Amino acid sequence: MNTREIKLSGHIIDSLTLPKTLDLIMDMGGDFEILNIHVGKHKKDISHAHIRVIGKDEAHLGEILDELTEIGAVIVEIKKVELQKSQKDKTLPDDFYSTTNHPTLVRYNDKWIKVEDIEMDCMIVIDPENEKAQCLPIGKIKKGDLVVIGREGIKVIPPERPRGKKGVFEFMSSEASSEKPVRSIIERIASEIREIKEKRGKIAIVAGPAIIHTGSAPILAKMIREGIIDILFAGNALATHDIENALYGTSLGVCTQHGEAVVRGHRHHIYAINEINKAGSIKEAVEKGVLKSGIMYECVKNKVPFVLAGSIRDDGPLPDVITDVIEAQDEMRKYAHDVDMVIMIATMLHSIAVGNILPSSVKSICVDINPATVTKLADRGSAQVVSIVTDVGAFLPVLYENLEGLDCKK
Repeated sequence: MNTREIKLSGHIIDSLTLPKTLDLIMDMGGDFEILNIHVGKHKKDISHAHIRVIGKDEAHLGEILDELTEIGAVIVEIKKVELQKSQKDKTLPDDFYSTTNHPTLVRYNDKWIKVEDIEMDCMIVIDPENEKAQCLPIGKIKKGDLVVIGREGIKVIPPERPRGKKGVFEFMSSEASSEKPVRSIIERIASEIREIKEKRGKIAIVAGPAIIHTGSAPILAKMIREGIIDILFAGNALATHDIENALYGTSLGVCTQHGEAVVRGHRHHIYAINEINKAGSIKEAVEKGVLKSGIMYECVKNKVPFVLAGSIRDDGPLPDVITDVIEAQDEMRKYAHDVDMVIMIATMLHSIAVGNILPSSVKSICVDINPATVTKLADRGSAQVVSIVTDVGAFLPVLYENLEGLDCKK
């Protein structure tokens, strides 16, 4: 018979890992036999299950095992990871292993090695000299790289649902809905932020131009000035309209104080870009006294790094915008693995892009008025994201209200 044995460990009942495993086997046309199961009785106790998986043939069994390993199952008969050399730059051997965004280990030289810089839809490359395993996108693969193939010797550790009192991140398994108690969720997010900052953790924000259009720019600027936000990911639009607002009091030509269109205000964003071009960069505009307020001003004054990634619809763009998307990805990766939380606000494409490079261990929040935005993020593999369907103009003031008094610069 075509069988292999697997083991599950952890909070496999609370996290629904056990029922997911059994459902997956049956949905794929396989069968199973539970050989042993131990259920933890106390909150801190973990559970174990030993299961025999049965397939129709070897190929069918392999397909089932591929899916099971992605949700945390470990094949009992431990074999070393399989490797094959890349024959060409940016090219992979057949049957290469495609990563999830969960913490991953590979079995090499009779020990488990943690894969560094894990993110979804990438490859694992082994450095035999240093016994290191690194996660790399296909564009970074070089000829001769030892690439992990197949399914053997790979251990994936998905996030678990802790037993006991539920925190805000227990919402991650529910569907996006505008009917959730938004204020109470925001209060819990603020509590999570306080815990992170007390431990000297880092928080990144992925910000869309709606923050400026809704008049919330001063709140985000405060959060940067007060050390709550440590990294900013955005596009040309957020920076351009923030600078437009700082220079002319408008966003897309509309007064951010009164909500009225200003005569010939539609040209203000081009004026803003021109002023920064004359200064040389956003930083030089601050140093020369051209830019005296706003989100980008606070980033420069408080040495908060920012990555502005361009798109085909950009005006200008500003001189600080990275127009090569692969270069922008690489720049974001420098910070993505060093943050504890990411807040994504009103920017679907940037949110998905950042979600794609985040490990599942990074706490993530996505806020958008459109339910499709937060749903797409989860559908693309960022299952750890807390989704909030609300107006950004309502979200940021309530969040800051719950963070007032937080001293991040002790």
